[in-house]
Amino acid sequence: MPDPSPSAASLDELRRRVRRLEGALAPGRAVLPFGVEEIDARLPGGGLVLGALHEVAPGGVRLADRSAATLFCAGIAARTKGSVLWCVARQDLFAPGLHQAGLSHGRVLFVEAGEDRGVLACFEEGLRHGGLGAVVAEVARLSMTASRRLQLAAERSGVLALALRPSPEEDAGLPTASLTRWRVVSDASVPLVVPGLGAGRWRLELVRCRGAEPAAFEVEAVDGSGRLSLSAPLADRSAAPQVARQRA
Repeated sequence: MPDPSPSAASLDELRRRVRRLEGALAPGRAVLPFGVEEIDARLPGGGLVLGALHEVAPGGVRLADRSAATLFCAGIAARTKGSVLWCVARQDLFAPGLHQAGLSHGRVLFVEAGEDRGVLACFEEGLRHGGLGAVVAEVARLSMTASRRLQLAAERSGVLALALRPSPEEDAGLPTASLTRWRVVSDASVPLVVPGLGAGRWRLELVRCRGAEPAAFEVEAVDGSGRLSLSAPLADRSAAPQVARQRA
């Protein structure tokens, strides 16, 4: 009578299928590093996995927080190669702001879908098309089923998928198939020795990441090349106690 127990090869194939469906990090996947050692060291593979879904949301309800989350996505997209598809329900993006984050208007294809369902459809179609550097979509609601479809489409094409959530309250804490979930809070700029505006500063939170622990970073806003840097006072470890006293 044949042995009904599954073979080792069958079990290995089943595990691979489960990892693929859940969007788990596979060895050798291409990544997009942030170029900041403290952040990249927290991410499996040393950066954001390409051909995968990542979520970004503002850390608060202020317009400054929403702007910071949008610019964070723009900075990531700016560092990919090729055109960027940006899907919105209604056109309310400030193109010069995206340009300051390194994403020139000549690289961006804007799609105004009118509603969340249309945005999701354009999001998935853009990922399936391939040939793009990234697809960014502003989606209020993202179910597990929809996120799995997006994750699978991104895996097949190798395109980076960024789901920009407009509010921290939308589906807060609900599971999705995204590999990472980020939260961005606009913070006070670094004081200058002379009157004027210092560099913008964010609190960047890695809320969830498959294969890694949550983390938080104080960073300066993305520059004209889409890159982040650690906040100047915190990059100098000797200044950390003074910063802590000022906050207290």
